Amino acid sequence: MAIDQFTERLAIIRTRFAANLNRKIETLDHALPQLSGKGNGVVEALASAHRSVHELCGMGPTVGFVATGQAARSVERILFTPLRAKRGLTDSEVASVRDGLGALRAAAQAEMQSTSPSGR
Repeated sequence: MAIDQFTERLAIIRTRFAANLNRKIETLDHALPQLSGKGNGVVEALASAHRSVHELCGMGPTVGFVATGQAARSVERILFTPLRAKRGLTDSEVASVRDGLGALRAAAQAEMQSTSPSGR
């Protein structure tokens, strides 16, 4: 009985994670212009983006979105160096994050399709 309750609760969390995933990726994508340049606002925006990606790194694999978590980890690695240095992203880092978000979006879509009722 306890296993059934755990499975049911995990399914609810997984569904909630999947329902918010595209919005979180789009929010990160829209934040990219604020992640380069100088000033406290840039560092704060970068910290917020890093936290958001970090959540995907941890929650994704926990609820069965392993590839999504791995793709998020790649984006997190790009954000970490400028965050640690308290600076904005360089042009090449912006391009790398943009590519990483594309890979994250693709992984999320593939995993959502493979777990949807029509994809099972």
